[in-house]
Amino acid sequence: MTMKGSLGYRLLWERIRGGDESAFFDLYSALYSDLVNFGIRTCGNSDISSEAVDQVFSSIWEKIPNLDRVENVQSYLLTFLKRKILRLLEKQTKINTALQHLKAEEDWTEMPYDEFIIRVQTNEIVQLRLKEALEKLTFRQKQMIHLKFFEGYTYEKIAETTHMTVKTAYNTLYDALKILRQELSEI
Repeated sequence: MTMKGSLGYRLLWERIRGGDESAFFDLYSALYSDLVNFGIRTCGNSDISSEAVDQVFSSIWEKIPNLDRVENVQSYLLTFLKRKILRLLEKQTKINTALQHLKAEEDWTEMPYDEFIIRVQTNEIVQLRLKEALEKLTFRQKQMIHLKFFEGYTYEKIAETTHMTVKTAYNTLYDALKILRQELSEI
């Protein structure tokens, strides 16, 4: 049984919330093509679009016992799909970046797959640890790190910008770097 239209999708959704597997597959069949086409228009890649749609429905399947009521199912799924596509594109960007770094280091095509995955995951772990380490800094310390390393300011320019003495700017940055070194020493 296939139901088209907003009301039909909403009825299918309510049946899915009640645990009706056939309603799940009916909704999947009814909206799959539209969602994949929307995804292709969004990201320009049919593989990513198809994978994202599959992930959307897999997520729904896993959360059936906890699904909320949804007024506009199609709109909800389009929003969900956009988020999935963004995550997949971010993941693809990370993999491409890792590939570029690996290419600079060695011929990654000769590298075993498991070693490649370990390197990509290690890069993600380092980024996560750096983010966690930065969260342990005060606002002023984060500001100093940003001005010195991202803006390229001298200590004099930092002091002028933040209305502190050069010595205070230096000491604040030194303390921030000490904290970061301690937090990241285990990587």
